[in-house]
Amino acid sequence: MLFEQLELGPMANYVYLIADEQSRECAVVDPGWEGRAILDALRERNLKLGAIFVTHNHFDHVGAVGDLLKEADAPVYAHKSDAPALVKIAGDNLRQVSGGDKAAVGKVEVAFLHTPGHTAGSQCLSAAGRLLTGDTLFIDGCGRVDLPTSDPEEMAKSLKRISELSPETVVWPGHNYSPASSDTVGRQLRSNAYLAAAKKNLADFMHLVGA
Repeated sequence: MLFEQLELGPMANYVYLIADEQSRECAVVDPGWEGRAILDALRERNLKLGAIFVTHNHFDHVGAVGDLLKEADAPVYAHKSDAPALVKIAGDNLRQVSGGDKAAVGKVEVAFLHTPGHTAGSQCLSAAGRLLTGDTLFIDGCGRVDLPTSDPEEMAKSLKRISELSPETVVWPGHNYSPASSDTVGRQLRSNAYLAAAKKNLADFMHLVGA
């Protein structure tokens, strides 16, 4: 598997490339900005766009979906709770998924983990020991829970679920909000107050986020 993290746009967004090394088929995760830069990156690496994965439906994670679809007729995978907001952007390319579903990028398997809280349809993507967490879990932080369809109790449950994954799982967040671009679940349990509080009990997490 080929894997790459790109920082693009004015909000320090991370866009990810997940590709099958042999077939060169590639999925782009959360193309929020600079569609031309993403397409250039694919060409420079001799990759062909095979899918678009969306962790949630906020504009800074989906803004360049249309640019990519002009170049390739690729399916756009989003959780069913967030998918309605993407109909105008993705049209017939939209594929609604649920937690536990999987998709293939060449021979690379990607699993969808439903992690509501930031939005009702927020999801993480799991592939080869990597967890792409969107705006659910940041390095030493977590996503906002005061936006439309946000829910702090659901966020606590989602973070608790992530905290129970293998401590060697590597977290790759949706934004560059810390000096580290990735970290393991095990280390985040020691340094991330939000993750630690969610694992401990709901009251601690709710107090931390002011809910």
